[in-house]
This record gives sequence, C-alpha cells and structure tokens, in this order.
Amino acid sequence: MSNQTKIKLFENSKVRSIWDSEQEKWYISVVDVIEVLTEIKRPRKYWDDLKRKLLAEGSELSEKIGQFKMQAPDGKMRLTDVADVEQLFRLVQSIPSPKAEPFKMWLSQFARERLEEEIQEFTDEWERRGVKKGQEFSILTDIITKEWSGIN
Repeated sequence: MSNQTKIKLFENSKVRSIWDSEQEKWYISVVDVIEVLTEIKRPRKYWDDLKRKLLAEGSELSEKIGQFKMQAPDGKMRLTDVADVEQLFRLVQSIPSPKAEPFKMWLSQFARERLEEEIQEFTDEWERRGVKKGQEFSILTDIITKEWSGIN
C-alpha cells in the first residue's frame, strides 16, 4: 500500500490522515485535532503556542511530530504537522477540552480499524499461499494474538 490520504469524521468535523507505507502507520493532522478539540478559529497559532509550552516543560512530544503534504482547505498540497495514534493520545492530554474523552474513544476506534485491516491482509495472504480455513487459520491467528496480547 502506498501513501494514501483519508478524511475521517469526528462529530462532523474533518480530520485528515495519511498512511505512510514506509513506516506502516497512519498519521493524523495535528492542526485538525486541535481544531476539533478547541473549536478555535486559529488552530495553527494554538499549535505553535502549545509546542513552545511543551518544549519549555521538557516534553519531547513536539520533536516526534512529522510532516506530510496534505490537501489544505484552499485545495493546495501543503506540509502539515502529523502525529501517529500514540503521539496523539499524549497530545490530547495537553489540551483542556470537554471533547477529549470522546476524541480518545474515536482515536481508539481508528486504531482498531487499522488492526482489523491488517488482520484481513494477513488472512488474504494466507489464502493466497494455500492455508486452509479451520485448523490452520486458528493456529496462525492464535500465534498473532499471543504476540500482541500475550494470551492465547
């Protein structure tokens, strides 16, 4: 899968995301998240101020933020600060908002959808390689589950 962008909706607000095939991760626009959580008209300014505050507090979060070109509201492709799901959970904790908890639930759903996509990709590949449904699928699924959860 190559880099692919998607628009996700949180309470009817657009949140831009991009799949980085090299890192094999989804990244989400930080400015979009800030706009959703704060409902302010200048989310970029809020983000600049928050980055300075986080650096002053010794947080390394803003140093881990990446950039991808994403379509801006004016239709042009512009470099946009992005974060993966783990970084966004940390970022949301830094933004006082009544929408923080619902957004965390939405973000968890986003991550769950990615896991389901990955499982589907695995099972499709197993089928292409001749793995038979039933016992063989069960064994492989058990191995994967044990690796990420520690349980059978």
